[in-house]
Amino acid sequence: MFRAYRDELPDFTAYLPNVRAIEVKSRTDEGAIATLHNVWHGGGDIPAPIVKVIGGESLSWDDFAKWDQSAWTCEWNIRTSVFTEAVTCSGKNTFIELGADRTRLEIVGDISIDVKKVKGVPSFLAGSIGKTVESFLVKQITANLTSVSDALTKYLQSKG
Repeated sequence: MFRAYRDELPDFTAYLPNVRAIEVKSRTDEGAIATLHNVWHGGGDIPAPIVKVIGGESLSWDDFAKWDQSAWTCEWNIRTSVFTEAVTCSGKNTFIELGADRTRLEIVGDISIDVKKVKGVPSFLAGSIGKTVESFLVKQITANLTSVSDALTKYLQSKG
């Protein structure tokens, strides 16, 4: 599961409901460590107030990840294409072998959004728009992180 997640992520995009595509921008391998930069292109419905603020109907984000095969972990940092100065998101995935053909994926992360740093949002609207933006981004990022394990399972089952 670890290697498929790290090496074949763009191949199981079809199983991710809120993702249109994943592009591998760079990869370096040094021993047990693989460092990847992937760009995720989101899909799904974006609330109208957010479309106005982001200037479009789709989101993308940069995923910077350090995969450590010796520890079966992946430390990641996400940089959004919008609200870059306001959003921080990072975490760690741990792959725990449970036995023959069984692995548990634990995802621990932190999402922080400082709406005061969102450019173009008047201070008197920051509260209401901020809550909408924060709710949307947290929902989008959390859904994508948690749906990857389901997508990976479906992808691996389709391969036989």
